[in-house]
Amino acid sequence: MSKSYLVIVESPAKVKTIKRFLSSEYQVMASKGHLIDLPKSQFGIDVKNNFTPRYITIRGKGEILKSLKNARKKAERVFLAADPDREGEAICWHLSNALQLDGNKPNRVEFNEITRNTVKNAIKHPRDIDEHKIDAQQARRILDRLVGYQISPLLWQKVKKGLSAGRVQSVAVRMIYEREKEVQAFVPEEYWTIDAILQTEPGTYFKARLLKYKDKKIKLANKSEAEATVTLLNQSKFKIKEIIRKQRERKPVPPFVTSTLQQEASQQLGFPTGKTMRVAQQLYEGIKLGKSGEVGLLTYIRTDSVRVSSEAVKDCQRYIEEKFGKDFKPAQPVEYRSKKGQDAHEAIRPTLIDREPEKIKGSLTRDQYRLYKLIWNRFVSSQMSPALIDQVRVEIQAGDYTFRATGSQVKFPGFLLLYSDKKSKIEEEVLPPLTEETPLNLDKILPEQHYTQPPPRYHEASLVKALEKKGIGRPSTYAPIIETIQARGYVVKENKVFCPTELGEIVVELMKDYFPEIIDVEFTARLEEKLDHVEEGKLKGLEVLNEFYATFEKRLQVAEEHMKEVELEDQTSDELCPHCGKNLVYKHGRFGRFLACPGFPDCKFTKNINSETGVKCPQDGGELVQKRTRKGRIFYGCSNYPDCTFSLWQKPLPEKCPECGYFMIEGRRKNSSPKCGNDQCSYEASDAVKSSKEG
Repeated sequence: MSKSYLVIVESPAKVKTIKRFLSSEYQVMASKGHLIDLPKSQFGIDVKNNFTPRYITIRGKGEILKSLKNARKKAERVFLAADPDREGEAICWHLSNALQLDGNKPNRVEFNEITRNTVKNAIKHPRDIDEHKIDAQQARRILDRLVGYQISPLLWQKVKKGLSAGRVQSVAVRMIYEREKEVQAFVPEEYWTIDAILQTEPGTYFKARLLKYKDKKIKLANKSEAEATVTLLNQSKFKIKEIIRKQRERKPVPPFVTSTLQQEASQQLGFPTGKTMRVAQQLYEGIKLGKSGEVGLLTYIRTDSVRVSSEAVKDCQRYIEEKFGKDFKPAQPVEYRSKKGQDAHEAIRPTLIDREPEKIKGSLTRDQYRLYKLIWNRFVSSQMSPALIDQVRVEIQAGDYTFRATGSQVKFPGFLLLYSDKKSKIEEEVLPPLTEETPLNLDKILPEQHYTQPPPRYHEASLVKALEKKGIGRPSTYAPIIETIQARGYVVKENKVFCPTELGEIVVELMKDYFPEIIDVEFTARLEEKLDHVEEGKLKGLEVLNEFYATFEKRLQVAEEHMKEVELEDQTSDELCPHCGKNLVYKHGRFGRFLACPGFPDCKFTKNINSETGVKCPQDGGELVQKRTRKGRIFYGCSNYPDCTFSLWQKPLPEKCPECGYFMIEGRRKNSSPKCGNDQCSYEASDAVKSSKEG
């Protein structure tokens, strides 16, 4: 009788991929995530008995567990191959207990990447389940249950049914709320800048900015100061004081970790964090590539380490030399070190460097291709030579005033050939040939009014960056945090940035009053560190729980006795419900504010709030208003819909095109110039700016 082995993974998508790498003796099955967990409908923690958890089979997962038990009876050996993180370790631990596996036989296997060699090697070298990881995961789960299941009923009672308080999500809401307060309290200050357009010879111009007056930094606070300065400058003689030429090296950026992947996918591809992780998971688990079958394209995607295996580095170096030439391969491989010293996994990288994005584009969806290309480019560029940038700084004297002009030019692109982000992007600006003897003629002075700007509201990328910097959450939690705080109605996303709702503000203030530790950024970060220490075996989970609960229990008693009920009234609108005649009220949803009938659940009428743009529809003269698709994406359409179906994605502007009279629209990218909304007209506002400066 032939031997039989059972391999249990988390995701069904992995089953096909892994089956291809193992012989027919191996049966591969999926647990589809956790099978055993704390009960949803009950607290499930015996606080008095050392916080003992009560685990049950998750509702709807009984049949999966039954089929795994039946398969286990026929198998000579079982290998537990859930994801290589705390949650994966917990799944394996629960399965080991439920299937009554022999504790003396190592049965835990890990795949940092789903490739033939990795899978086979892991099966040959199983290990014991990591008790420290289990302790850390269980402590985290219990902490979250203590907070969620003991504060949430209070919020239900005092504020509104359906609310919840999360140990980490509450801190994220507080960060968004406090940033909003900063924005609202901000008082803009006026200031002016002055540029000089200088001519070196007929038809050759360059721009310099006023920096100093009598060798001290100049600050022009209002129009009168700017005008007085312009008058003096128009009477001054401009001459070059100093020219400084330097060559700078711009080094490549490290390969992606989870947080940087989420940030760059948000900024470069417009992906929400949840979407980034879903698409990345698909690429990690396996994609069907023609005759090759299912292939895992990425290494594990939940990591905070920038380490890369020596084999992958060597392969990448070989590829760079073959593809781009010796100059693009540094003399020594580039090494990166993780800030926190965490090194459990590699950075996120392609499993095979020769699997270029363009070669497999036909097997990927559009989103899969774009994300894979971003990851592939980032990894390959991380092992390329630095870029060399020629920089010129010109100091120009005009009486007591000092101007500065700067120019930069890429001499050798290096890694920029493949990848550039905000930090590494080079805006080339070439100055004309200049020496200290070059005569300068003043063409015009350009004063410009500005106002100081408030701190920016958080968008998805900046919130992830802030959470990571402050030590809040871990790689696997950023996306769920962002999705949860929107789903609960604590924040809404408007024009791609987060704003707190009235509900979010009330909950934060209540939490600050009665549970200051839970809502405290530094306390939450220290708690995360302690859980890391539990995973490292330096602390026991029970120690962390006892220390936390000693204060938390007292806070809970005070809140139950003294927290007052908060009446959260809906703001009433002037619009009447077409079904029952009641005044519609404003509500907050995951896609922002909307109108709803207060007679719910008897009347379920709702209506989107359409913001006016001040632009008339070119087809029937109706008002163009802001709308949202079912998935929440903003677009602009005619208010007379469905009689008029005119719509567009870019925001229409009240300004008219000077060439054809059509309305203007916003540019597609941030800081890009407005352009004509008429497809038959190529006018862009930047063209007018260029011509005025050149003229």
